[in-house]
Amino acid sequence: MADHAFNIQLQSSWQRELAQSFTSPQALADYLQLPADWVTAHESARSLFPMRVPKPFAALMEPGNTQDPLLLQVLPQSDEFAQVPGYSTDPLDEKNASQIPGLLHKYKSRVLVIFRGGCAVNCRYCFRRHFPYQEHHISKSDLDHMCDYIAQHPDINEVILSGGDPLMASDAHVVDALHRFTALAQIRRVRIHTRLPVVIPQRLTSDLGDALSSLPVPVTMVLHINHAHEVSTELSDFVAQWRQRGIHFLNQSVLLKAINDSLDAQIALHEAVFRAGILPYYLHQLDPVSGAAHFAVDDAKALKLHQQMQSQLPGFLVPTLVRELAGEPNKTPLR
Repeated sequence: MADHAFNIQLQSSWQRELAQSFTSPQALADYLQLPADWVTAHESARSLFPMRVPKPFAALMEPGNTQDPLLLQVLPQSDEFAQVPGYSTDPLDEKNASQIPGLLHKYKSRVLVIFRGGCAVNCRYCFRRHFPYQEHHISKSDLDHMCDYIAQHPDINEVILSGGDPLMASDAHVVDALHRFTALAQIRRVRIHTRLPVVIPQRLTSDLGDALSSLPVPVTMVLHINHAHEVSTELSDFVAQWRQRGIHFLNQSVLLKAINDSLDAQIALHEAVFRAGILPYYLHQLDPVSGAAHFAVDDAKALKLHQQMQSQLPGFLVPTLVRELAGEPNKTPLR
C-alpha cells in the first residue's frame, strides 16, 4: 500500500514539474540571472513557437551564461524570424505520409503514431514546430482504425509512439495503446521516442516501467539528448531502474551549431549517455524547418566531425550520421 502511494506521489511530481515550467523568456532569464536587455532582444520570437522549459532542465544550465548549450536549444531567438530558402513548415512532407489521423507510414516495416501533440520542452529546432497536431488527436476509435490498418499490412512489425511526446499522456493511456498494438501477432517490438525524461526524469515512474516490462514484445525507449550536461544524476538513476526491468535505451541527437558541433562536445555526449546505460543511435543533420536555420551545420563539417569521432571513440559509441529525406524508404546516412 505504501509503495502504491509512493508511485502516485511520484507520478504527480512529474505532472507538477510540468505545470510549473517556464513559459516566459523573462522568467527563465530571472531564474538564470541573464541580462534583461539580452532577453528583450530575443523574446519576440516566442510568437513564432511557444516557449516551455521545465525547471529540472533549467537547473542544469549555467547561471549568467547566455551561451549555455542547453539554454540555446530552448530560449526563443530573433534568428527565428529569418526566411531562408529551402526551409519550410513541413520539411519531411509528413502531411502526405499520414494514412489515417495520427498514423504515419513512411517506412515499410514500421509505423509511427503521433500519440500526443504536446511536449514537456519546446526545442527551437523541432522539425514539427509547425505540425498540425490538432488534426491528429488520438481517440479510441482512431486506435481501432490504426490496428485495422496494421493488420491489413503484414509487413509492419514495429510500432513507434512519437509526438509531440508520447509520455505527455498518462501511464494508463500509454499502456492501453501498447497492449492493443502488441495484441497483433505481427508486432515484434515497440519503441517510445521521448525527450520528457531528459527534462523531467521523474516521468520514468515505477508503475509505467513495470507495465512496459510486462508487454509480450521488447520495449525500447529512444531518448533525445544533445549535450552531456543533459545527462543528470536523476536521469541516470531512473534509467538504471528501468534497465533492470528489461527496457532498452537508445539515444538520438541533432547536430546543432554552437551547441554540440565540436569533437569535445560529441565525445562528452556519447560517453555520458553510455555511462547512464543508454546506447548512442543516431546523430541527425538538422531538418530544414522554418525558424531553425541558425542551428544548421554544413555537411562537410558534419562529415569531418563524424570521422574524427570514429578515430577517437569505439564503434559502439559512434552514432550513425543521418539525414531524413521526404519520400525516402529509410534514413539516409551521410558519406
